[in-house]
Amino acid sequence: MGLFSKLKPSIKIQTIKKDGFSGWVKCSGCSELIHANELGANLSCCPKCGYHYRLSLKQRIDLLADEGSFTEYFTEIKPVDALSFVDTESYQSRLDAAVAKTKRDDAACVGLCSLQGKEVALGILDFSFMGGSMGSVVGERLTCLIELAIEKNLPLIIVSASGGARMQESVLSLMQMAKTSAALAKLHEARLPYISVLTNPTTGGVTASFATLGDIIIAEPDALIAFAGPRVVEQTIGQKLPPRAQKSEFLLEKGMIDCIVKRSSLKSTIASFLDFLMQNDREMKIDHLAQKMPERLKKLLKIAETCV
Repeated sequence: MGLFSKLKPSIKIQTIKKDGFSGWVKCSGCSELIHANELGANLSCCPKCGYHYRLSLKQRIDLLADEGSFTEYFTEIKPVDALSFVDTESYQSRLDAAVAKTKRDDAACVGLCSLQGKEVALGILDFSFMGGSMGSVVGERLTCLIELAIEKNLPLIIVSASGGARMQESVLSLMQMAKTSAALAKLHEARLPYISVLTNPTTGGVTASFATLGDIIIAEPDALIAFAGPRVVEQTIGQKLPPRAQKSEFLLEKGMIDCIVKRSSLKSTIASFLDFLMQNDREMKIDHLAQKMPERLKKLLKIAETCV
């Protein structure tokens, strides 16, 4: 063997890099590294800066409904391609892809559950199904839920996460704005409370209808809430929007929402509001109500202090 002969290395060299998820996530809010397990244990909120990541439908139900109490209704209402709509692909193909991805048949999940022992009607928009867009099924399911709440004398909670009306259904999706708004007017006549929870993002026709018609409008921190997105607005008016102009904190400052509540406090805050709103007995005498008001106002102020 020569002095300079080439020998095979004794150290094993890996030539192909394994591509896998290590469990670490770079936070979208503060850019710090956080582990997925830590994120999951903190309700999908960054433990360092509090950035709220989007929840899945199941996570949202688990967050608000008492364990095992949620029963889904109106699943027989399913989407159809009434207009035979085609853009880069057919609407039916988009629906099939969304169903395969989410194992759901549309963006709205509605039903009854208990929330800290209080029976409520709960509606949730699932952003993973075509961006939580509002088509005929979303409008019909929400309207049916509102009518069920009136029938059973229950408070209503709707959690929104949506890109707006579903363009593939054209005017049929826009009609859902009027339909849900009319149903909420009947809920108001029945003197039943409606609490609207706005999450990131809530935009378009959803913002322009039922999402902003709540007796109390709650938003999660740093949520995008708008009719048209920032890029569309800037292109239309030809100038930049003020910093964070369409975020929940800006809307709270301008009086468009009532409070911002961290996810960890959302269930207890809603329960406190329901305590306050549902204690109004129609037959209660004015003097008896007046005696109870100071205590109830103190409770309401305490809720306000816990809001961001």
